[in-house]
Amino acid sequence: MTDDREPVAHPGHRPGASFHEMWRDLLPIGRHTETGGYRRYAWTGADADCRAWFRAQAETRGLGYEEDRNGNQWAWLGDPAAGDAVVTGSHLDSVPDGGAFDGPLGVVSSFAALDELRSRGARPAKPLALVNFGDEEGARFGLACVGSRLSAGQLSAEQAHALRDGDGVSLARAMERAGYDPEAIGPDPERLARIGAFVELHIEQGRALDETAHPVGVASAIWPHGRWRFDFHGEANHAGTTRLEDRRDPMLTYANTVLAARKKARTAGALATFGKVGVEPNGVNAIASLVRGWLDSRAPDEETLAAVVGEIERAAVERGQRDGVEVTVTRESFTPVVEFAHGLRDELARLLGGAPVLPTGAGHDAGILSASVPTAMLFVRNPTGVSHSPAETAAEDDCLAGVTALADVLEGLACH
Repeated sequence: MTDDREPVAHPGHRPGASFHEMWRDLLPIGRHTETGGYRRYAWTGADADCRAWFRAQAETRGLGYEEDRNGNQWAWLGDPAAGDAVVTGSHLDSVPDGGAFDGPLGVVSSFAALDELRSRGARPAKPLALVNFGDEEGARFGLACVGSRLSAGQLSAEQAHALRDGDGVSLARAMERAGYDPEAIGPDPERLARIGAFVELHIEQGRALDETAHPVGVASAIWPHGRWRFDFHGEANHAGTTRLEDRRDPMLTYANTVLAARKKARTAGALATFGKVGVEPNGVNAIASLVRGWLDSRAPDEETLAAVVGEIERAAVERGQRDGVEVTVTRESFTPVVEFAHGLRDELARLLGGAPVLPTGAGHDAGILSASVPTAMLFVRNPTGVSHSPAETAAEDDCLAGVTALADVLEGLACH
């Protein structure tokens, strides 16, 4: 991994110019100089710059460009109205101080794969489209995959309008400031009906592929996952004068719940993470009146996930009773298990010469769309398994192998 997060070069390898030119141009957008991570949040200046980059790539290649009612960007080769389109792409937004590859690798690779098809002289018999879905990470408004959820009818306009960021700015207001019409958002079944297959390429978020000889794999399924908000209500008081036995300190209950989450998840073979917390009044010399923590939990099946979250909630309530703290839990999002279309998944594995098929615990736009259209995913090897971090990386050869694999898949699906 180089300091500017270029894909790691292998000796003697000559990189593809198109891929590298796109990567170079996109790399500085939204990068935070102090952390080295990315802050490409929905409907911000960095997001606008990413959108401008996508549009420029589309127009440079002579593709038909459009934005749908939910702010997702599309670039078309062929007539969209013809139907049975083969679509690829991903997202360009990031988690707070995220890495360079999560999302952008799929978008850059989609343009590079199209370039590869053209260099082969391939003639698609079906429309081809490249897409950048908006607000996939949910870093600003707390809900992942907003763009694809809206399009698939899994998030209503009313629910979307109710979303607020940390400063109290509504999603609708943020869209208005960015020049978009929030009154237009909503389900887009006509557009989704045009899609015959959607294939998303993504860096692997984990290191299963690193234990194989394969740079590219095929996704089998996405674990069920969700986000829950835990509110711990105590009593504000003076840190220097209030006796320990007189306190109703929600921080104690919160801390115990974090430890309980780790224990319950480990026992069940699941995952549970408190990665975001808010404290009121948030003073060094004040006992908190409220601690609000967000739990992200994932498991191989929905029964296990429900059991793990239920046990974490029970542990929080029991500890709260001891601490004089009231605990309330709100489920903010939930995505059931996603089994990718078996026929499409098996076809991808065949086209790639028996690439390994593996599950993932990470959510993606492909998972949201799977309820509406046949979807599949390709993973590019991640040597460290690190993601959602500036340390996220992939080898140059593997990235270019991903481009070739995606081109092979698009050719197999759209040109025959």
